[in-house]
Amino acid sequence: MHRSDLRCSYCEDTVGRKIGGTPMKTTKATRQQRLLLGLTATIGMQAGAYAASAPDVPDQVKVPAGERLVFRAHASGAQIYVCQQGADGKSRWTLKAPEAQLHDRKGAVVGHHYAGPTWKHNDGSEVTGKGSAKVDAPDPDSIPWLLVTATGHSGVGVFAQVTSIQRIHTKGGQAPAAASCDSSKLGTEAKIPYTADYYFYAPAK
Repeated sequence: MHRSDLRCSYCEDTVGRKIGGTPMKTTKATRQQRLLLGLTATIGMQAGAYAASAPDVPDQVKVPAGERLVFRAHASGAQIYVCQQGADGKSRWTLKAPEAQLHDRKGAVVGHHYAGPTWKHNDGSEVTGKGSAKVDAPDPDSIPWLLVTATGHSGVGVFAQVTSIQRIHTKGGQAPAAASCDSSKLGTEAKIPYTADYYFYAPAK
């Protein structure tokens, strides 16, 4: 038998060409399946890349056992406060919402953080959460470090399976001095610059 006889002149690995003499057709469903598999693989690779860099944090803001780090982002923006009158009749600055961009390790904007609190990735996925624990930041002039538990999701992507979020390495963001909120300032907003690192976790597989 000649070596050339061992070759299949129709065998090609390009989808839609002939393999073994039989034309292969790529359906819409097949393409969607491949896109989903590709997305899953991408998220898996990101999780693997971040797994070794989970931060060392105080026990109060550690995530539950069985969760793995899947994403990390650096936030830069502002904590928005509004001067309001409390139930006791005293005026005070109350947190209204965060407003920040999320950056990857190279500094590119990969998402946004806003009221909810909500984190939205550029891939369309988002997660909303509720604070479950906090500790004072090492810097007394900075907002606390937080552990946030996810309460809702939308979209498909990096944040779709997130169950816990840590806010650490905070700089700035503290409310203005209490004395600056008086009856003449009621309803006034103050945007206080801040930065922080957010770590996102999902159940280990």
